[in-house]
Amino acid sequence: MESAALVAPVTALEFAGDVLLAGAEPLCALGGGDGRLLVFSLGSPERAAGLKLFEGPVLGLSWAARPEASPGPAALLVSSPGGTVFWMDVACSPGQVPVVQLMGRYRLLPCKQRWHTCATFLPQGGLLLCGDRRGSLLLFPCSSSADGTDRGTPCSEGTMSHSEPCCLLRSETLPLEDPVSVLFGLHGKTGVTSVTCHGDYIYSTGRDGCYRQLRLRDQQLEVLQKHRPCKGLQWIEELRFTPSGDLLVLGFHADNFVVWSTRSGVNLHCVPCGGGHRSWSYCSSPEADAFAYIKRGDVMLYHSEAEPCEQRVLLASLHGREITCVRHLGAVRAPGCHPINIFVTGSEDTTACVLTLSELTRAAVPLARLSDHISSVRALALAGTALQNGTQLCSLLFSAGGRAQIECYRLQCAADLGAEGMVSCQVAHVASHRLDEHWDRMKNRHKLVKMDPETRYMSLSVVCGTSSEQLPMPCTFLAAACSDGSVRLFVLLEAARKLLLVAESFHHQRCVLKVEAFLHTRAEGERRHLLCSAATDGSVAFWDITRAIADATDALQHSEGELQLLALGAPLLTVMAHSCGVNSLHVQELPKGQFLVASGSDDGSIHVCLLEVTRGGDEAEPGTCLHILERVARPCTHAAHVTGIRVLRPDLVLSASVDQRLTLWQLSWDSLKELSTTFFHVPDLAELDCWEVAEAGGKQHWYCVLCGQGLELLRCAALDTRSKLPSQGAV
Repeated sequence: MESAALVAPVTALEFAGDVLLAGAEPLCALGGGDGRLLVFSLGSPERAAGLKLFEGPVLGLSWAARPEASPGPAALLVSSPGGTVFWMDVACSPGQVPVVQLMGRYRLLPCKQRWHTCATFLPQGGLLLCGDRRGSLLLFPCSSSADGTDRGTPCSEGTMSHSEPCCLLRSETLPLEDPVSVLFGLHGKTGVTSVTCHGDYIYSTGRDGCYRQLRLRDQQLEVLQKHRPCKGLQWIEELRFTPSGDLLVLGFHADNFVVWSTRSGVNLHCVPCGGGHRSWSYCSSPEADAFAYIKRGDVMLYHSEAEPCEQRVLLASLHGREITCVRHLGAVRAPGCHPINIFVTGSEDTTACVLTLSELTRAAVPLARLSDHISSVRALALAGTALQNGTQLCSLLFSAGGRAQIECYRLQCAADLGAEGMVSCQVAHVASHRLDEHWDRMKNRHKLVKMDPETRYMSLSVVCGTSSEQLPMPCTFLAAACSDGSVRLFVLLEAARKLLLVAESFHHQRCVLKVEAFLHTRAEGERRHLLCSAATDGSVAFWDITRAIADATDALQHSEGELQLLALGAPLLTVMAHSCGVNSLHVQELPKGQFLVASGSDDGSIHVCLLEVTRGGDEAEPGTCLHILERVARPCTHAAHVTGIRVLRPDLVLSASVDQRLTLWQLSWDSLKELSTTFFHVPDLAELDCWEVAEAGGKQHWYCVLCGQGLELLRCAALDTRSKLPSQGAV
């Protein structure tokens, strides 16, 4: 290969074997420190094509995969020191010199390390997706990428010699394209490692320990989800989609090469190799797996033959740790099939899971796993849930927990019309908020007491009926109970993908455990937004947050930047309902402006009060008055913390406790009478959720789901005061 030698040092080396037509030989590309490029087939290395594209070293060199439906010549991308990416098509017949044709030039974003790291052609046609060393994704137009037409000008058709062809002048005839869509710094400052297409989605990986799912809409990249495969895997190199439907994540954990299975949640391989700063290759087949890497000039090979697994998973886990919260999203059903209930759970393992829980099969099937949280997920809330044709569910999901973090997603679940019991789930990340990031954006923060970044959100509640016609975009208000003693009010601007803190109050002066928002509509149609909060001292406070919402809406109309934090004010009424912390709270609306407020405490007691909302204040500026008409309290209803309570109807209350008893109570204003009790199987109960199901014959049925060290589904039938609690379902 004397005639194919590069005088300058080799700065980039890439092989291409899987991007060529069937029967073609693998290609190799070498980039030099003087801007020269050498391309040859591994079967005929003496027949090499050489060319010079620019002055200076070749900074980036990669082969771009074409869509499966449109095979063609291999696409080679080369990055120059000026931030320009050159796209060239390489065609090679056996025993012949490769033919290299310059197809296009693309401009990367200005940054310190300005070169591309990976690329792929999108199946939509006419678009090239690149990842760069800065961690950004850039989408470029290239109309000739899909059908192979308009091949450009040949750069080299012969063996490289000292009088090799030069493309410096010929490249100037091609336009320098700018990106049509940019996601700047999506994978941080460490760079994008791979981009690939699978199905209708795009996937990118990076050295930030995450891989992202994206989609293309109107030639714009839209991020749907961010996934963090496992703790400690900070360097992800590639994704592999297996024929069985599993997704394998290839990366490095410290000095080990790791193959992680997203289906089983375990490491399939962990090979000590010294880390990711070396050349490596991995090949997997049903018969064996092989991993090769270069260390100190030696080629090391790890080979593992497939062996029958002696372990059998009897019941797959939903979470790695305790389930802290659960919400019933709704039920979908295909025509002629049984309805399928869909739930969302949050856990101490920092993930939230969308799943189906079948009453017939008694099986829980995860649909999507959300891994954006860096600490435990302690609270969930749903907004705008809509059922379309009985087969599709759409809703906004809020999740919150440790490290003062709130995430918001748009969920779309649909029953598979072709397969009974199958449900698809599409998740799109909408917005997020963290108090420490909010603090960093505040002006004059040196004059204020710093927010505690370790604050935990204990409970969430969506404020109903806050969509304002005054704003150009719809908004959703969210109330949060916080461990630092505050009650906070947020607003979501979904179109702008922003979640903003608008108001707060530190009235409780201790950890706030629960918060519930409810709406009172007066006879003349006027709406009053009310809030109920409960703390560790056993107090339950009632707020009128109508003015705070109105002021925030007005500020959003005129604000061009960060909103000024508003005061939530003082509560209208405070009731000492318990002797210690309130771990469960529920508000049920009654006719004539009345509400039932039920709460359960750590001391095992239950408190129920009848709240009346009336008009107060002067005529010029009418306010709200709250009155407690009746109240009933029963101590020692349970032998442990009451962590779940629901008012099913004006005369029925359901409570659940850590003592693993689910009790139905008959409510009257002189007593709270026990009707029936059943024992459930979930230890350390954290929360319950209930919903009513209409059945034939006018019977009233409620379903309740309980979470803790597991998940269980129960059915409650209440026909009269002698009704019992037969239990059905689930693990």
